[in-house]
Amino acid sequence: MATVTSIADALQQRLAQAISTAFPDAAEGDPQLRRSDRADFQANGIMSLAKPLRANPREVAARVLEHLAADDVIANLEISGPGFINVTVTDTAILERLAARAVDTRLGVHSTAEPGVTVIDYSQPNIAKEMHVGHLRSTIIGDALVRTLEFAGEKVIRRNHLGDWGTQFGMLIQYLIEHPDELGDDTEGTDTGPSMSRLNRLYKASRAKFDSDTDFADRSRRRVVELQAGDADTVTSWQGMVDESKIYFEAVYARLGVLLEDTDAVGESYYNPMLADVCADLEASGVAVRSDGALCVFFDDIKGPDGEPTPLIVQKSDGGYGYATTDLAAIRDRVGMLGANQLLYIVDARQALHFQMVFETARRAGWLPEDVRALHLGFGTVLGKDGKPFKTRSGETVRLMDLLDEAVGRARIVVSEKSPQLAAEELEDRAKQVGIGAVKYADLSTSRTRDYVFDADRMVSLNGDTGTYLQYAYARIQSILRKAPAGVLPAAHQDLALEPAERALGLLLDEFGATINQVTGTFEPHRLCAYLHNLASAYAAFYEHCPVLKASTREITETRLLLCQLTGQTLRQGMDLLGIGAPEQL
Repeated sequence: MATVTSIADALQQRLAQAISTAFPDAAEGDPQLRRSDRADFQANGIMSLAKPLRANPREVAARVLEHLAADDVIANLEISGPGFINVTVTDTAILERLAARAVDTRLGVHSTAEPGVTVIDYSQPNIAKEMHVGHLRSTIIGDALVRTLEFAGEKVIRRNHLGDWGTQFGMLIQYLIEHPDELGDDTEGTDTGPSMSRLNRLYKASRAKFDSDTDFADRSRRRVVELQAGDADTVTSWQGMVDESKIYFEAVYARLGVLLEDTDAVGESYYNPMLADVCADLEASGVAVRSDGALCVFFDDIKGPDGEPTPLIVQKSDGGYGYATTDLAAIRDRVGMLGANQLLYIVDARQALHFQMVFETARRAGWLPEDVRALHLGFGTVLGKDGKPFKTRSGETVRLMDLLDEAVGRARIVVSEKSPQLAAEELEDRAKQVGIGAVKYADLSTSRTRDYVFDADRMVSLNGDTGTYLQYAYARIQSILRKAPAGVLPAAHQDLALEPAERALGLLLDEFGATINQVTGTFEPHRLCAYLHNLASAYAAFYEHCPVLKASTREITETRLLLCQLTGQTLRQGMDLLGIGAPEQL
């Protein structure tokens, strides 16, 4: 199926050509076409065009209109205000595009740009630690960007950067060796070892002992050396923790309905053999220098509160490595081995300075060529209803599974009230779709860089800007389509005059491709959320003012069924790109 040219794109091309013909020597030919409440579209570019010409904007607009005329797309043109051009399009143009999109599995959205290779680094949990609310945004935002970029034609490589190496593992392994009785029998566990909650408790206990007992801390550090040296028993213990943690991570990802798999997980341990070479190459090239025994990279524009330069430390004075070293090794691997020309890091906004220094260091070293883009896509914090970072009543970080269970529980109440006839298994499945969808939408509909409040009751509301509202709109559409009389099928009768609510819905459906382009261009999923909410709202207005099954003629019914069908297809596709399920009934 060929790409469906949107009405906006067709008008943009026509207006740009008219400007070029009317003023061939003009440097600025962008009509700056926008949707308008005064007409279907408004071209605002005449104002910027008139200024260098030293001409009256209305006269410039009049000359442009001399090279435009009403046709099968343009119904009417008029000059408005100081020199805007208002454009009204034909009903036929709207219906033609609706019909073309409805029969295309991609809704007429096809990538025209040359696809590249994007590596997205997101989620990033730590081995032997339960995932908490702090992992929510990275996982959800990363998943939505993976889905949207792949839909747009990009080759995407997912990378779940696991924290599976370092001092904490020497600490935990040593504690388990010295306190084997604390493993005990664990009915919550699996046949591969202790459950994740048990590992989490043991981690806290080992940390407390490490911080309070210097002899234990020394033994733990020696255990790290044995781990790095490949001691068989130590590695076996470490591997057991990794395996058990991965089982738990996969259960969380399955609950969340994200695309991450075990093959996407690449731990810090993978890069460990590369770190010595990273440091040696940086020092040999002069990018990094020794300072008080540590290997550092300095920057002219990065200084601490005291005005002194703040370096990126790639090797500590004791010879150890930190996050920066691992991140540099990962860049070399992703660009050199995976062939990435775009690197995206979905990491807390507080890490902005770290990534700024890492990216600049990689550029200086030649590991991040100018034609490879590296971006840190920071995000805000999940807050409680008190406006503070989300915590339990005891002040603990909220476990991610508990948070998801709360949302599904609230959704179960909403769904059971809406559909009391559902069997228990179907109710549970529907509650999961609604609850998880509500969490995702609340997160993704917030601008990525802003904080938001986690309020499960508001999230699952059938009204307002919620994922549940979108799901309800989709389910309502499917109900109408199921009730259509036999033989009455969605079809575009292009000789019909459209009602205002039909036109508004049709023009919005024609913007789906442009919205996808906005998301892939800005890496801001909230733009898709806003579009889908506007679409569901426009459908609600259409549903109120335009009877479908009780329309006055069969032709009107079939045309309105087409609007219903394409709205449903677009909502379903859009929600899928956000990782949100679309139940056929709610």
